[in-house]
Amino acid sequence: MSKFCSAWRARAPRLSRRRAAVFGCSLALLSFLTNQAFAQELQLLRDTETERLLKSYEDPLAKADGLDPQAIHLYLVNDNSVNAFVAEGQNMFIQTGMIMFAKTPNELIGVMAHESGHIKAGHLSRGAQAMSKAEIPMILSMIVGLAAMAMGAGEAGMAVMMAGQQIAEGQFMAFSRIQEATADQIALKALAATHQSPEGLLHTFQRFAAEEAMAAYRPDPWILSHPVGQDRVALLETEVDASPYKDVKDSPQATHAFLMMQAKLEGYVLPTRNVFNRFPLTDTSEQARYARAMAYSRLPDFKKALTEIDSLIKDEPRNPYFYEVLGQIYVNMAKPELGIPAFQKSVDLLPDAPQLRVGLAAAELATEQAAEAKPALGNLKRASLIENDDPFTWYLTAQAYSDLNNQPMADLSTAEQMYAIGAYDKAALFARRAQRGLTQGTIDWLRAGDIMASASIGKKASER
Repeated sequence: MSKFCSAWRARAPRLSRRRAAVFGCSLALLSFLTNQAFAQELQLLRDTETERLLKSYEDPLAKADGLDPQAIHLYLVNDNSVNAFVAEGQNMFIQTGMIMFAKTPNELIGVMAHESGHIKAGHLSRGAQAMSKAEIPMILSMIVGLAAMAMGAGEAGMAVMMAGQQIAEGQFMAFSRIQEATADQIALKALAATHQSPEGLLHTFQRFAAEEAMAAYRPDPWILSHPVGQDRVALLETEVDASPYKDVKDSPQATHAFLMMQAKLEGYVLPTRNVFNRFPLTDTSEQARYARAMAYSRLPDFKKALTEIDSLIKDEPRNPYFYEVLGQIYVNMAKPELGIPAFQKSVDLLPDAPQLRVGLAAAELATEQAAEAKPALGNLKRASLIENDDPFTWYLTAQAYSDLNNQPMADLSTAEQMYAIGAYDKAALFARRAQRGLTQGTIDWLRAGDIMASASIGKKASER
């Protein structure tokens, strides 16, 4: 086990070996346990490529619904059952199974239009197999626990994960058929307002209507929470036939981006045997090579993974996501110093993507070279300007400050991390420690005070 100074103590997390994993880059995995009432496990994935494509689908729909696109938070769930749902606070969850189930971008867009309809109507979509009231801080808290465990700090990692579980409260509930019909109508209007075909929405429900009769034997979460009757399908068919945009097709560029996202996810989440059966070596398409690169990385067969991703970079030398995967492969090979240039290239090509910068910073810190701590901190600060509530970013920021022997700022960063996951007692503890070492009246000193005050309010609210 690597040496580790626990985040629960005075010093920030510090590792003697950090080459086991890099989180915040390509398809980083977050995991948390659900409420005991459901005894389920839900996992989230962070991937800039997937998140950005999903956001490009959702933003026009949100605007058409009169919603603020920036207020809607999209989450990718690592679950191969076909499902999508929304939770309170305008949070939309798209499962990997739904993405892999869709045959076209338009089908996935139709599903998202439906879920966006629930948000506009004020519904709370809670599948029959979903967890008890998915509080976002509890979900995000798990990245810290997994990161610590992957890097050798099992005890501290489990402590963070347990804290996240204790924060969860509330519950999901099933849709009513009235809510479903309302969401359908809102979806149809949004698709028309954005000049998109409603065919994808219809095709999805047609496929599920055919499977609904089998739900009693192997019920799917989507079917359980989204009852699909023939009357509903018939109504959709009538609406689709009347749409002036019925025959609008996905552009070649949109289809290519969608297939690449699908292949990347399949390479990451499906059993490797399935991946190689679906994408044999005789298939030299970009999506096949992308899927194999991800699968080879998991085996691990890094030599073959490098061959696949290098071939993609040769074809698309300005694709930032290929460089991100290349960087991750090198880090997984315990060669973070080789991963840094690849991550840097991804950041240069897409400078406003915070998770790419977090991946670069994690690689820089993984080298354990003192000279890399300062540039890592710079990348983390820039990432926080865009995403200031990401627990793992604050975890790495605390590490960077610790490497730079700035303990007060390391404590303040850990306070931010604890506050982000809703661990208010710990947040107040580290903020208090930070204040003792910070100059009174400075912005950072005031921020520590804000955290203490906000943590007190947050704790009282969570106890109600």
